[in-house]
Parts: sequence; structure tokens; C-alpha cells
Amino acid sequence: MNSRYNPRWDLESIFPGGSESAELQNYIAVLERDLDQLSQQVKGFPLPEDPADVAYLESVISLLEKVSKQVGEVSAFVSCLTAEDVHDYKAKLLVGKRSELSAAYSANLTILDRKFVQIDSDVWNGLLQQPTIAPFSFILDERRQNAMDKLPVEQEILLNDLAMDGYHAWGEMYDAIVAKMGIDWEQDGKKERLSIGQAANLLSSPDRNERKSAFDKLEKAWLEQTDLFSETINHLAGFRLQTYKHRHWENVLQEPVRYNRMSEKTLNAMWEAISNHKTPFVSYLRRKAELLGLEKLSWFDLDAPVGENNKTIEYDDAARIIIEQFNRFSTGMAEFAQMAFDKRWIEAENRPGKRPGGFCTSFPDSRETRIFMTYSGTSSNVATLAHELGHGYHQFVMNDIEILNQDYAMNVAETASTFAEMIVADAAVKNAETKEEKISLLDDKIQRSVAFFMNIHARFLFETKFYNERKKGLVSAERLNQLMKQAQKDAYCNALYGYDPTFWASKLHFHITDVPFYNFPYTFGYLFSLGIYADALESEQGFEDKYVALLRDTGRMSVEKLAEKHLNVHLDRMEFWEKAIQLCKDDVEEFLKLTEA
Repeated sequence: MNSRYNPRWDLESIFPGGSESAELQNYIAVLERDLDQLSQQVKGFPLPEDPADVAYLESVISLLEKVSKQVGEVSAFVSCLTAEDVHDYKAKLLVGKRSELSAAYSANLTILDRKFVQIDSDVWNGLLQQPTIAPFSFILDERRQNAMDKLPVEQEILLNDLAMDGYHAWGEMYDAIVAKMGIDWEQDGKKERLSIGQAANLLSSPDRNERKSAFDKLEKAWLEQTDLFSETINHLAGFRLQTYKHRHWENVLQEPVRYNRMSEKTLNAMWEAISNHKTPFVSYLRRKAELLGLEKLSWFDLDAPVGENNKTIEYDDAARIIIEQFNRFSTGMAEFAQMAFDKRWIEAENRPGKRPGGFCTSFPDSRETRIFMTYSGTSSNVATLAHELGHGYHQFVMNDIEILNQDYAMNVAETASTFAEMIVADAAVKNAETKEEKISLLDDKIQRSVAFFMNIHARFLFETKFYNERKKGLVSAERLNQLMKQAQKDAYCNALYGYDPTFWASKLHFHITDVPFYNFPYTFGYLFSLGIYADALESEQGFEDKYVALLRDTGRMSVEKLAEKHLNVHLDRMEFWEKAIQLCKDDVEEFLKLTEA
């Protein structure tokens, strides 16, 4: 059968030649010259004494906009190269160059932030009201406020420079180790070496023996490397904690909540609402165990399918389903998805040598997007593909906004993606042709709720406890396993038979250096998107414009103000979160009714 869509992405239209691209090298050379110019402008920044004295600040902002796009372009391209082929040695060398460029850009921002702090408050407030500066008022004032809590500029620059071969290098070391990992697999008499990503797909197999075998092999592979991974995670956390200590930050959540432009009160309200409403999801886990003929589920049973929906969904069919369902809510989303498939912005081929997981990255200078995943034809894969396209659409509607105002945090970054995923998953359930198919699709949908309410909660509990222990010294691999297992038991309300103590090693998010506590933003985005989805279902018209307006504001206000402005809700109160959770509880109720003996 001829396929309409090619599952391999096109990077040649960005920089032809891949990791050996001459155009990329020329682009980097221009970027380095612009960075030098930015450095000169920032160092020579004169402190304005009159709010009307905006000319120099305007020129700095203009150059910041240009350099930010260039740094983003290079970073995205290198990320794509290292993801599509973990054995591309020349791409790995480019990772070092990317870190160097990012560090130089960050150093300039740090100097500029300190200059902002030195400006008289009345003059500063007057500057922000000037017509040419006002569009940037939120991000500029945010940078100034954050800088007030940091070290003197020379020390912050030193931290950034040391981080390149220290902090970030530990994250890169983790990636390098994972790139060499894999498992040996035999099926139908054929032996092959599977990447970690390919092996992880087997955990959703309908064959329990296959799931258990894949889990055991993966666990063995991770266990063999835990000494190395305990080094990476300990030193990553150690670098952060030393930084916090010198900045006099006592709370390890200060950076993550500030990064996500939210209050700790909002975070606590969300987790409290979830913790108060876990009982239905424990009931779901018990029922699923019964359906699989088990007393209790083990970790490797969580993604096991139930019902009869083992059909493979071809890539072309997945594209058609996503485009059709997007179009029910937003013609803009549908048109964007169509463009992404047509222009080969998606890397979905199921082949060895790719890094595990999925992501969406934007090329701010080219105004394009690239999506990465490994597609094997499951309904879960379709949901993942929709999820990443949601990320892409979020960026797409912001392309004409100033680049400095496009820097939205991870929690709202997960909103558009989860909303897109919800559209496709909900439609699949409603359009199910048989009871068994509906049960299967509901199960797949509830799996995601369990992941956000329990798996992510376990990650949050683990990291919170790990950081508290790390303050006292290095934490052994054995102790990390204990902390992880206990966190999973607590988060899953002791509902499972077996857990995954090496999850701290296998989950990339614990080793990412860009974002601290890279866990709760997913749950926030999931529930926030459910609130938007409920609003969409109730809106007879005007939803698309309202939705786009919300997305366009995600980079220029706190999440509390964003929710109040566009949804008229208060995120630091449990009511909003409980209303969103109720939609998930409705799914569980329907699942339990359909599966009654």
C-alpha cells in the first residue's frame, strides 16, 4: 500500500548536510559575531535617569530578539540530530558548541539583568510604560525581580560558565550512557538489538510474558548502570543545591515554581485536590487487575491493553484521524497538523538508533516546528502524536509575537499538547464501534489520568525527598531505589504488586538540566487543559479565538493571571482542580460500569 505521508522528517530544509552542514557553520559564525555585538552593547548599557530615555534599551532589545532566535535555531537543530541518530558522533560535538553559545547568551542576560536592578525604581516603572517598551514589560520586570534574588553578576556569570562543563555536562553524560544502551530481543526466531525506546514500547504489549520479559531486560540494563546514573543525578542535584545555598534560597521548590510562573500555593492546591480524589483510580487499577486475571497489577501491567483493540493504526490513518478531530474544535489546529504532515515536520519511523521518548521543538528563525517520536501503530502512539502536534500548534500561533514574549513555562507548555491529546482520545471513545473497543479506548484514556495523578506524583515525591537527603551528602544507588519505590507506593496508594525502583535512572526528566523538578508541570498542564476542554464542549461559538488568545498570552503573565483572564477561575483554590479531576472520574465510572461481571 502506498503511503501518503513520509514518517521521516525533513531537516535539510533547515540546514542541508546534517551534522556536517556548511550552512550551519556559517549560521553559527554569524551568531557568534552577533553575540559579540550584544556583549558590547550590554556592557556599555548606560543607566537611564529619565523614563523617556529609551533609545539604548530599544536597541538592546532588538539585538536580544535576533540573537535569541539564532540560539534557538541552533539548539533545536542539534537536538533533532542527536535524537534521530544517537550514534552521530559529529552531532555530539555540536552539543558542546550549543552549550557554549547558550552560556554566552545567558552571560549577557545576567549582566543585563543586573543593570536593570541598578535602575531607579521610579525610572524603571516609567520605562516600562513607554510605548516601545510596554510590550516587553512583563518579561523585563520578571527578569529584574528574579535578578534581585541572585548573586552578584560576576558570580552568576561564573556559575553559567562552570555549568557548561559541570552541571550541563552531567546531563549530557546521562544522554551518552543511554545512547549506548539497549536490550537483546528474540521474536519468531529472529534476534535483534532494540533501542531503549523500542523496548519501552513492548511494555504496552497484550502479551504479559512479553511485557514482563521486556521489563526484566530493561530493569537489568538500568541496574547495570545505576552506579553511573547515581553519579549523574547526585552531581546535578549537588550543583543546584550549591547554587541555591549561595543565593540563600532555602526552599528547593523556589526555582521550579518561579520558573513555571506560579505560586507554591497553587501547586499545593493541585496536589491536595488529586490526593483527595485518588480512590476512584485505585478502583480502576483493581478492576483492571481482575480483567487481566491478576490479584494486583505490577508496574509492567499498567500500560497493558484491555478489551479487544489490538489493531494496528497505520501512520496515514493516524494523520487522518488527528486532522479530522482537530477540525471539530479548531480549523487552525487542523490546518497546522495537515501542514506538519505534508511538509515532513515529523520524525515517527520505528527504527533502531533513535533516542527514546518524544518531543516537539521549534525553530524560531525559520518559524518551523519538528516533532520526534517512535510510531508503532498503537492507539497510545496516536495520542502521543496528537500531543506533540498540540505543542507545535501552540508555537505556531505565537510565531508573530516578539520572541522574548514567546518564552512560556513548562506547565502551560503542556496545556495545548494535552488538550490536543484529549480531543483525539475522547473522540476515539465516542466513535468506538463495539463495547470491547470502547473499554479498550477508555482504558487507554484512564491510563493517562493515572500517569498524571500517580506516576507524576511519585516523581514529585521522590525528588522532594531526594533533595532533602542530598543536602546531607551523596545518596547511594541503593537508597535512590528505596526512595523511588516508596514514592511509587505512596503515590499509587499501595495498589500495585510490583514497582520500578530504578525508575529514577530510566526517566530522562530527572537528568534534564534545563528545567528543575520536571514533573508537576505535566500534571498542571493536563488538568488545566481539561478545564479548557470542558469550556470548549460548552462553547457553541467563539472557542477558537478565545483559545488562541489564551495561548498567545502564555509567555507574558503568571498562570494565575492567565487563568483568571481567560477562564475566570482561581488556580490557588482547590475548586478548579476538583472540577477538572471530575472529568477523569467520569471516565473511570463509565469504565467500571462497562466491565461489571
